[in-house]
Amino acid sequence: MIFQIFYVILLIWTNRKRGDILKERKKIPIGIENFKEIIDKNCYFVDKSLMIRDILDSGSKVMLFTRPRRFGKTLNMSMLRYFFENSEQDNSYLFNDLAISEAGEEYLSHSGKYPVISISLKSMKQPTWSGAFSEFKEIVANEFERHFEKGVPEKITGRKMSRIQDVINGTADEQVYFTCLKLLSDCLYEIYGENIIVLIDEYDVPLENAYFNGFYEQMLNLIRSVFESVLKTNNSLEFAVLTGCLRISKESIFTGLNNLSVHSVMDNSFSEYFGFTEFDVDKMLKYYQFTDKFDELKKWYDGYRFGNTEIYNPWSIVMFVQSEMGGNELSFQPYWSNTSSNSIIHDLVSKGDRRIRDDIEKLIAGNSIEKTVYEDVTYANMDVKSDYIWSFLLFTGYLKSKRVYMNGVQKYFEAVIPNLEIVTVYENTFRHWFDESIRKTDKSILLEAVLEGDTETFQAEVNRWLQRSISYHDGYENFYHGFLVGLLEYNDDYLVESNREAGTGRSDIIVKNVVYHNKAVIIEIKSVRDNETLVEKCEEALRQIDDMQYELNLRNEGYKEIIKLGIAFKGKQCLVKRG
Repeated sequence: MIFQIFYVILLIWTNRKRGDILKERKKIPIGIENFKEIIDKNCYFVDKSLMIRDILDSGSKVMLFTRPRRFGKTLNMSMLRYFFENSEQDNSYLFNDLAISEAGEEYLSHSGKYPVISISLKSMKQPTWSGAFSEFKEIVANEFERHFEKGVPEKITGRKMSRIQDVINGTADEQVYFTCLKLLSDCLYEIYGENIIVLIDEYDVPLENAYFNGFYEQMLNLIRSVFESVLKTNNSLEFAVLTGCLRISKESIFTGLNNLSVHSVMDNSFSEYFGFTEFDVDKMLKYYQFTDKFDELKKWYDGYRFGNTEIYNPWSIVMFVQSEMGGNELSFQPYWSNTSSNSIIHDLVSKGDRRIRDDIEKLIAGNSIEKTVYEDVTYANMDVKSDYIWSFLLFTGYLKSKRVYMNGVQKYFEAVIPNLEIVTVYENTFRHWFDESIRKTDKSILLEAVLEGDTETFQAEVNRWLQRSISYHDGYENFYHGFLVGLLEYNDDYLVESNREAGTGRSDIIVKNVVYHNKAVIIEIKSVRDNETLVEKCEEALRQIDDMQYELNLRNEGYKEIIKLGIAFKGKQCLVKRG
């Protein structure tokens, strides 16, 4: 007894001590994508600063990094800007405690040296061309204003001066915006006498939005013109970095950019700079004293592979740590997958054919599928029945590449679902689609068969629906139970009761006429294990109905005709017998 009391006191003291320690720890920067703000507020920062070294070493003129959303693209772009930009405020202190500070003078000499054009296109999600173009004008105006907030220097004269003012005021001719970043680049070069660094974040968001809202060609023309002018025909360009989810090249956005280097989730280069490595996660959990959660966290949020590097979802990790710091009991839950509509998965399930749903079923069950790699996926070929859809899911974080191989000249990848978080997306979407399908379908034949005890018709109808469902829960009676309840519901004249107390136990399903109280059906469900048969399990189900006297309560309620059905399931087949 004394030991138990001592243990409880120790546990309380330990938890209180742990809480005090957590209060002293750095805050988690939820939703903060500005690098300077994170450092200045002493928030926890996962150091990706050696990306600066690798960019300088690459020698590439234009670099495109494609990664799923919320994998640190915007924060990295902010870090690049604060390192390279020549500004009135010395920002070098931001990097004092980071790895880049130890990389050597050959890299640090680039700090604060260059004019930087930095824009993000992630807000261009308006439903019309005019709205999206207006947003682009606002984005550009803000960047011009940032550079010329104290006025345009006297050395900028003539047409350049007037165009700058027009862009800031939002009154420039439409064609000016097609080359506006080149205009800004030329002016900054004249002012500073140094080549320009261009940073464009989420370049493909306006293209995705335009495709789904019907003005793709107009947006394509704008983006292509802007890119060609500032990236292709710009002698004052030091280098440029672009980020997005997809590499879009078929539409010739990057035509003529012979110096373009693309770094996707398939490449080893720069693979550790987007998302968290296992080292990053381990360090973070040790800092916040959550190392006991590592194994479960790995199941939920690990599983990505960029090149040969194992990657954790950074958004889900920081949200999990934040939740744990708050003492929440349900810290393991979907975070990343709940930040968007996941509409592409819904379309895949609802609009795809049986072959596609079979592939999804394999994935949910933990198996892999092999698909062709299309690295230049475009929104124009985003048909869910096209093989392109699998590459889209890979590049956007809904699949991971377990293995990549060549067959002749074609590249293939072995695809699996990365982790539990993404499994829930597929499962929930499939379940929602299936429920909706059930609701919209006339089930009168099925219900009539049940109420008449027509086992042959009932069995045929259930088997038909089983073929449409997914069997990742094969062998579990609760799956088949829920499946059958879903099929039998949605009729005003009959009540479907599940796990109702009956006799000396609980019956699986009871269907009864609530209008006339003249007929009821008792259904007992069994799933077939190894070395068992459907017939044996049906007979076992019927014996249970009799042995547990499930009909007793129904007799007391006045039901005269009671039908007893035993149903056995194995995979996607069932057998129904009447008692």
